[in-house]
Amino acid sequence: MPHKNEMSGRCTTHRVSHIARGALAAGIVAMLGACAAEQQSPASAAQAPVSYTPQSIYPGAEWTHAAPPMHGFSQEGIDRAVAYAKQQGSTSGMIVHDGVVLAEWGDVSRKSNLHSARKSFMSALIGIAVERGQIHLDDTLAQLGIDDNEPALTPTEKQATVRMLLEARSGVYHPTVYETAQMEASKPPRYSHPPGTFWYYNNWDFNTVGAIYEKATGADIFQALQTEIAKPVGMQDYRPSDGHYVSGGLATRYPAYPFNMSARDLARFALLYLHDGRWRDQQIVPAQWVAESTRAVSDTPTGGYGYMWWTSAPADGIRTPKMALLRPTFWADGHLGQYAVVVPSLDLVVVNLVDSRLTSKRMGQSKMERLVWLTEAAENASGIGAEPGAR
Repeated sequence: MPHKNEMSGRCTTHRVSHIARGALAAGIVAMLGACAAEQQSPASAAQAPVSYTPQSIYPGAEWTHAAPPMHGFSQEGIDRAVAYAKQQGSTSGMIVHDGVVLAEWGDVSRKSNLHSARKSFMSALIGIAVERGQIHLDDTLAQLGIDDNEPALTPTEKQATVRMLLEARSGVYHPTVYETAQMEASKPPRYSHPPGTFWYYNNWDFNTVGAIYEKATGADIFQALQTEIAKPVGMQDYRPSDGHYVSGGLATRYPAYPFNMSARDLARFALLYLHDGRWRDQQIVPAQWVAESTRAVSDTPTGGYGYMWWTSAPADGIRTPKMALLRPTFWADGHLGQYAVVVPSLDLVVVNLVDSRLTSKRMGQSKMERLVWLTEAAENASGIGAEPGAR
């Protein structure tokens, strides 16, 4: 899944709130100097513009901003996308192209509950642990000694593997916690599907994966997020204290692990995945894991599902009218409207948060899809299809 490291044909004067140290600073200074030289010489307008340096695709201590036209996007089009997001209830968000912020709205430093978008972070932590040999995807629940409160798991249920839990295909429909009313209502009857044979978005799977991770690595989930991801990518706001466990009491042994995060930190995580798990010269998440986990394993009504990531493309390749995003896209998805959307072919990240403390509105997937479509349309990107309606 290659991505371009340079953006030729554009010369950008950036607003930089804080210049990063080291190579990034040198790269930006050189770029700004080249742009200034062009401005001093009218004849230089006909010359080839200066390309971005490879370092400029990552933010420093602060994000770099640019006007949309500098990146080939219509200002009017981006304004339309932002206005739509706000109208639908978005409390903060960002549009990032080639690692540079084209638009942001709301307080992007304000932290709020990511809800189920947390699961894509857990997928990343699992991938790191797999690379280190701490977790083996084909180990069964029986091999790992996983059981649950009464009614306990059957021998058949214990044949589910770690991989099946990541895919939401365990077939274990045991009582769990932190489910929406819709999730509870749609849960299949217990023992109705053997492990690996049926996809159901199952919080028992996701919560149990968290417990497996902690046992295998000896690390607290929220501290691991800080050590393995937040610190290496320079997150500005996240702290381990932003997470907490939601116990299941007598229902289940395995708690949920929600945490709060700001829009600008969530955008760094999305950018990490846009660049195949790499941050400058460090491979944070194995590139093979990024590719594998964001590839559809199961079909959903609106696309596909990988390892705790949603995808625009179905696993079987057969598109339906409900699949609104035509370009290959993957995203983290949380209750009420928490999204980190990655469009690799456009080097594009769109982040959206809906803080329930600030609004009673919610942004479902169809509204997220329209926000992404409006953003793509602002670049006049080909292959985006007709504008999706706000279902």
